[in-house]
Amino acid sequence: MVVDDWPGSGLSDEELDVAYNVRRKAGEELFARHIARYRAESERAVDGLPGHPGIVYDETSGERLDVWGTGEGLRPVFVFLHGGYWMALSRDVSSFMARGLHEQGVATVVPDYTLAPEASLEEIVRQVRASIAWVHRHGREHGLDPERIVVGGSSAGGHLTGMTMVGGWQEPLGLPEDVVKAAMPISGLFDIRPITRVYVNEAVRLDLERAAALSPALLPAAYRCPAVFVVAENDGDGFLEQSRLFQPAWDAGELMIVPGRDHFDVVLDLADPESRVGAALLGLIRR
Repeated sequence: MVVDDWPGSGLSDEELDVAYNVRRKAGEELFARHIARYRAESERAVDGLPGHPGIVYDETSGERLDVWGTGEGLRPVFVFLHGGYWMALSRDVSSFMARGLHEQGVATVVPDYTLAPEASLEEIVRQVRASIAWVHRHGREHGLDPERIVVGGSSAGGHLTGMTMVGGWQEPLGLPEDVVKAAMPISGLFDIRPITRVYVNEAVRLDLERAAALSPALLPAAYRCPAVFVVAENDGDGFLEQSRLFQPAWDAGELMIVPGRDHFDVVLDLADPESRVGAALLGLIRR
């Protein structure tokens, strides 16, 4: 595999940082407001909502997930994978879409995963895939339809979403190839080789070979689920380029560039079924 020709490989380290350091682009004050809003809206969304929080989904790591918005019978499920460049955030600030989806007859599952540098990115990917396996195997016990799993995530969660879309991991876990029926990566990273030269690599500690092996854009996928690749108009240039490059290669995918949004607020549109993002998610779930 060629490892020296990747998106942004000809840029300087400073130019790469500008392209991928969205916290720097937003500024510390705005970034803090975004994270506070994630928490407040997540707490509001799950207050009084039926569900099953704090379930251990992976015995090896002990990591847990929350199930929100259950109802009578089995509901389709949206599995949301939080961002934070694999080294920050948690399920506690990532359930802001749960009430809106519940009102549309959809359940939400939000897993935690062990953060870098405590866990390698390979281990984080393993845990995320284990969470999908848990939903498929045990979902019925918690009101979830294992035949209607849609996966989405923002930023690093968009990368992890991509790692559930590709092939090769399902069979060893005893899962059907189409266990993920549809996907919505938001501001995703699909060729993560640029990360080897930005500040995030202090935590994830990748070299080019490992980054290539963990890049959805470079991995096979015999089955291609329907997907909407969402990116904000005011996102980091690197994130815009990543979606623009990967989406055309995904036969069953479409690109949605959301005007007036940035890297941090575009994901909050998942909570509004009347927004472009929220409506697109419901469209994927109801296919």
